This record gives sequence, structure tokens and C-alpha cells, in this order.
Amino acid sequence: MADTNARVEQFRQMADADPQNALAHFSLGKALLDAQQYADAAKSLQRAIALDPNIGKLYQLLAEAQLKTGHRDYAVETLTNGVRVAHGRGDHLPKNEMIKTLRELGAPVPEFEVAKPDQPVGEGEVLCSRCGRINRKLAAPPFRNAQGQLIYEKVCADCWREWIGMGTKVINELRLPLSDPQAQKVFDQHMNEFLNLTPGSKHVP
Repeated sequence: MADTNARVEQFRQMADADPQNALAHFSLGKALLDAQQYADAAKSLQRAIALDPNIGKLYQLLAEAQLKTGHRDYAVETLTNGVRVAHGRGDHLPKNEMIKTLRELGAPVPEFEVAKPDQPVGEGEVLCSRCGRINRKLAAPPFRNAQGQLIYEKVCADCWREWIGMGTKVINELRLPLSDPQAQKVFDQHMNEFLNLTPGSKHVP
């Protein structure tokens, strides 16, 4: 709990110092969720969505906070919007989780045309965990460990290149010194969520 409270304070200071920093509000909202401060978490996550409405995970977390505070109808609306955003962005993991929650709530699920896989994964290709398409794979694992191998096997080159840009934004906007293990943990969490990967071991550049 002490660690959770420290993260809340860290990201609260960051969000207060830069109110337009969507990632700071995102991180604060997630830390507040972990601290079971659901009403405050919802406010931070709503602010993050207002600043950057294209992150599917934000809607999933906001809906969780809304359900915890008894606002089912708001949560259904958030989940419905979130499924559409996540579908458009290729964020399959949060999309599937939000669809599951909508079904558990007995709410309608947005429908999309289902892309039928009409070709096997070929040499030099990968079925990407982020975009859900068969695409060109990386030339080699980006890190020399299990996490790098997982990325090599699960993420296409285009989505990895997209993460490089987002990763730079995460480091800069959250002011993460990657020599700090806690900062590295925050960075890895954003990376795994962006790439729709199950968290792996700490990577070695």
C-alpha cells in the first residue's frame, strides 16, 4: 500500500505540474484505481480521455472505476465508446476485455465486420498481437532476453515502430529515468499494454 500511495503522489504531482499531460493523468488514474480511490480515479481517467481519446485502455479503466462507484449506465456508455476506439486502433486486448464486461452487464456489444484470416503466416511474417493482422516481423528480437523474444514472436515491425514513437513520448512526458527500477517498471507496463502482450521479464537493452 505504501508503494501504491507513493505512485499516486508521484503522478499527482506530475499531473498538477502539467495539466495537459494525458499520460500523467492516465498513470494517476491507474494508480488511484490500484489504491481503491475509485471516484478520484474516474476523474483522472476522464481527464486523460479528454486530452487523448484514442487510447483504448483508458476506457476500460474508467469503466472499472465507474462500476466500482455504482455508475453502471455511465460504465456501459464508456465501454461502448471504448470498444469502438480500441477496434479502430487495433487494441485487441482492451477491446476483448470491454466486450466481455459489456456481455456480463447484459448490454449490447458494438458489431464490426469480422476479418477472416485467408492466408497462413508465412516466412518472415507474424500474426501481430496488437493489430491482429499477418504482417512483416522484426529482423531480430529488440532485446536480448525472454521479453525481446516474445516481442519478436508476437509483434509486427510496423507496430513495433509505432511503439518506439510512443515509448519516447512515455519517457519524456512521464520523465522516466530508466536507470530507476520503478521507472523501468512503469515503462514496461505501458509497453506491454500498448503491444497487447502479457507482461514478461525485465528487458536488457
